[in-house]
Amino acid sequence: MPNSEIILISISGEDKPGVTTAVTGILGNYNAVILDIGQADIHHTLSLGILFKVSNQSESGSILKEILFKCSEMNVAVRFTPISPERYTNWVGRQGKSRYIVTILAKVITARQLSLVTKAVSDQNLNIDSIKRLTGRPSLENNDENKIRSCIELSVRGTLSDKNALSAQLLQYSSELGIDLSFQKDDMFRRNRRLICFDMDSTLIKTEVIDELADRAGVGEEVRAITEAAMRGEIDFCESFKQRVGLLKGLDVKVLEDVALHLPIMEGAVRLMSILKKCGFKIAILSGGFTYFGNSLKKLFDVDYVYANELEIVDGKLTGNYIGDIVDGKRKAELLRLIAQVEKIDLEQVIAVGDGANDLPMLNLAGLGIAFHAKPKVKANAQQSISTIGLDGVLYFLGFRDIHIDS
Repeated sequence: MPNSEIILISISGEDKPGVTTAVTGILGNYNAVILDIGQADIHHTLSLGILFKVSNQSESGSILKEILFKCSEMNVAVRFTPISPERYTNWVGRQGKSRYIVTILAKVITARQLSLVTKAVSDQNLNIDSIKRLTGRPSLENNDENKIRSCIELSVRGTLSDKNALSAQLLQYSSELGIDLSFQKDDMFRRNRRLICFDMDSTLIKTEVIDELADRAGVGEEVRAITEAAMRGEIDFCESFKQRVGLLKGLDVKVLEDVALHLPIMEGAVRLMSILKKCGFKIAILSGGFTYFGNSLKKLFDVDYVYANELEIVDGKLTGNYIGDIVDGKRKAELLRLIAQVEKIDLEQVIAVGDGANDLPMLNLAGLGIAFHAKPKVKANAQQSISTIGLDGVLYFLGFRDIHIDS
């Protein structure tokens, strides 16, 4: 309407009950329309913005006067900014641009880290719409390393100039600054993940089980060297698997039982699995390790699918052979796709988490692929990575907040 007026109200001061109610109550008396509203509370300090339109321009003076008196009465500062129709229309037009989520995760986030990340974002013509803290407020006296964590989520919008350049910059900062950075498109799939596929060794558990078995068989150093080379992608996984399994020939099955009883669970795994199950996720273990140990984790975490390698056992001892096809990188990706089809889940709704080079095919197939405490080569070729905290860091990449998780 020609006679209408658009005004932005900006209120700041000590947070207290009733500020929003009082201001919107005044606007309601004049039949004002709320065009946008946002509020933040940092250390009991309120920042409230209300963009409204009043149909009768002659009433705006009375509205501002009443709000000014009310804010003075409540001891908060208020500022009024008139917005032209052209400026408002341009602002609305920008709302159609793509939205992205940048997640910054670390033990502690410093001002320098945040400054460099936000500059990388702005250099790509992306504007920050909002900043949200996902972790709880840090304690000044908390010395428990496993509980110290900080996560900030940036909601950004705009036309991305060069995604590859931004990804390279964030990867560099992740390495140099000791932080984890995730860059995701903010679409309906990000908010509706339904299947998560895990590697097992060095992901759900802190060890490579085949190395544990090799130590018991007296061939630990030989097997461990082959394992490391395979994880770095220096030798073919299937060939390395055959070599390592062959070296286990003659090992008693009771050794497997003992190792299974004492699997070292990865930090954050219990917290992560508990939340995923409560939220209805389907969970799969896709491992180049062994089904014997995958099934132990299946019972512990109520996992829905386990696909790994079957060791051949005759007369209570390992024969040095295996049964069936080897679950290598290619097979992991095939299984991920198959499970998604069975569960009628779009690949964009799938999460994959792993640490080795043989995990890259499934990490890059999933809508969200996360390299967990991975080798540099794996991190460089994965979509996202976590290296600073435990496995529950995955929850922050999904947008979960401590206030919801811990309740």
